[in-house]
Amino acid sequence: MKDVARQDIVTAMKRLGHTVYQKDTIPYNLNLVGIRAANPIVNEFNCLFTVFWKYEGHWNIYKMQMTSLPGLYWLANPMNPKGCAILKEGQYKGVYKVDKHNSKYDAICQRLGDVTVYRDADRDREYDLIKGTEMTGKFGINLHRAHPDYELETVDKYSAGCQVIQDPDEFEIHMEIAKKAAEVWGNSFTYTLINEKDLL
Repeated sequence: MKDVARQDIVTAMKRLGHTVYQKDTIPYNLNLVGIRAANPIVNEFNCLFTVFWKYEGHWNIYKMQMTSLPGLYWLANPMNPKGCAILKEGQYKGVYKVDKHNSKYDAICQRLGDVTVYRDADRDREYDLIKGTEMTGKFGINLHRAHPDYELETVDKYSAGCQVIQDPDEFEIHMEIAKKAAEVWGNSFTYTLINEKDLL
């Protein structure tokens, strides 16, 4: 995805009715925002994850390639008989916390509330975000990394519906920021997922 300006993200969020965290007297009041590619290519990291905050009048932002969609393996072989999970765009307030992903390493994990997913059940290796297939609940739709040592070109088994950052080094930077935020604001995070089309 092409580079996206923070102000364009903020404008889109406000237009969609989402909260933008802007209190800047204390650092690390984080906005965690994913931007889904308007025309995503299956099994590629073609979405964008951003973390930004305002402190003493100055905005800080980090951007990293990710997928907001499941990999090809899980599209064809869903874990759930009702279909592979695809996170619905929206704002999920206070739903996430720093915790262990698959009991292995620190990530931003869905532990504190519900999210809504589409269920793609036809195994046709294409993304189907179809109204009427939504389910809401605790599905473990976490925000984590792919391979621990290097960037992968394809998603494959690394996402069964999770939001997955491509570059492990960028992921570690994000987690350092998240842990600092948890110390100041408490271990609760909001994740917002919008679409590239919302930026137009």
